[in-house]
Amino acid sequence: MIDQHFLALLVVVPLLASPLCLLLPNGRLPWLLATAVAWVVFALAVFGVFRVYGDGPVSYWMGGWQPPWGIEYRLDALNALVVLIVAAIGAVVVPFAGRSVPAEVDGANIAGFYAAFLLALCGLLGIAVTGDVFNLFVFLEISSLASYTLISQGRNRRALVSAYQYLIFGTIGATFLLIGIGLLYAMTGTLNMADLARRLAEVEQTRTVFTGFAFIVVGAAIKLALFPLHLWLPNAYTHAPSVVSAFLAATATKVAVYVLLRFTFTVFGLEFSFGAAPLSLILATLAVAAILVGSVSAVTQNNVKRLLAYSSVAQIGYMVVAIAMVTALGLTAATLHLFNHALMKGALFLALGCVVYRMGGADMDSLRGLGRKMPLTMAAFVVAGLSLIGVPLTAGFISKWYLVLAAIELGWWPIVAVVLVGSLLAAIYIWRVVEVAYFREADDPARSEAPWSLLAPTWLLALANIYFGLDARLPVSLAESAASVMLGGAP
Repeated sequence: MIDQHFLALLVVVPLLASPLCLLLPNGRLPWLLATAVAWVVFALAVFGVFRVYGDGPVSYWMGGWQPPWGIEYRLDALNALVVLIVAAIGAVVVPFAGRSVPAEVDGANIAGFYAAFLLALCGLLGIAVTGDVFNLFVFLEISSLASYTLISQGRNRRALVSAYQYLIFGTIGATFLLIGIGLLYAMTGTLNMADLARRLAEVEQTRTVFTGFAFIVVGAAIKLALFPLHLWLPNAYTHAPSVVSAFLAATATKVAVYVLLRFTFTVFGLEFSFGAAPLSLILATLAVAAILVGSVSAVTQNNVKRLLAYSSVAQIGYMVVAIAMVTALGLTAATLHLFNHALMKGALFLALGCVVYRMGGADMDSLRGLGRKMPLTMAAFVVAGLSLIGVPLTAGFISKWYLVLAAIELGWWPIVAVVLVGSLLAAIYIWRVVEVAYFREADDPARSEAPWSLLAPTWLLALANIYFGLDARLPVSLAESAASVMLGGAP
């Protein structure tokens, strides 16, 4: 049964478990259920990756209805990587939530929190596996509505304002996507991605298709927080509960990048997206601005969660400029950084979650002397920070190396300079945290390390940054296969 229905189970299991959380009393039972579901989903994702890279793309027809009449779930080399990222991060952060969430979320909302978390997980996985563009919009709304709820659960009242701001931007982005999908349906009469790609070839030079393309690209850009459409992101990551910041930073924007890739390379096609439409120049320009503005903004922040949020804006810029290259090496760099950034940013936000658990805040003053008070927590932060900078022997170095090679291959030397400047600025804002933690005295020097239930997930992701920096064969092979799919090659 699993062999036949695992694609449907990826979505159905968290979807059905979500309302069950609401039926359980507030306490540890909702957390135990969410943990079990997250690890089942992770096992299904790993199974799916082995299926795709062993047997090729997998297709599943919901209800037995053949596409394009029915909804198709499809897993290939591109979205298998995204599914693996979402499921793996979900499986790591839920155990962390067992101690973190009761400390940061009102006890009366615990069951609802895990219900919303499972809905967000369901929505993100659904976006990745669906082969139907309207179904993609539906899952996008499920994940977005759940994310708004999760962000609003922070004890700080500014969490509500941040969730509302995210809701406004998210609604605008979803509306743009829906309008674009509607225009494509009006021209082709189909919603299945593969069928849509075939039919668009007959009408792609019409103004309606160009308009639909523009709406979809802008909608995806809002969702992935591409500069200057990133204004919702800093507050959302800053004021959300720590486990929510870690989960969304590692998954939500990555899934939005996948949406952009899927539409531009699979639905519209390479020649239309980057030939008939001047998308490459637009994306490259905005990406460079994102790297520089995001990095400079991060340097000036006093709250470390906000610092990492602006860092995410810059890191998204690296992915987008690699996409704009439209080469095998560039797309490999983009998907590789998508994978590696999930590891590094997940570890960084979990380390900050440990700090918030002990110190009650994540501003620079809260980190004074933590190198001695919380040595394991800050060591994990430093490891992930080195990966973010792109220091050799870390995962971040591998993806930035591929990005530089792709830029050199095209002769884009200004992009090489931008990558180096962005890495230098990353070193500056990570050093600001290190300097406060290791070279300033704490008000209370007594050691107060986070519990192992928080340290274990944090160090799992931190060590993953080292492991995939030393042995990058798995993510590189996945990324190269994804690039081949996007360029029309074998899966």
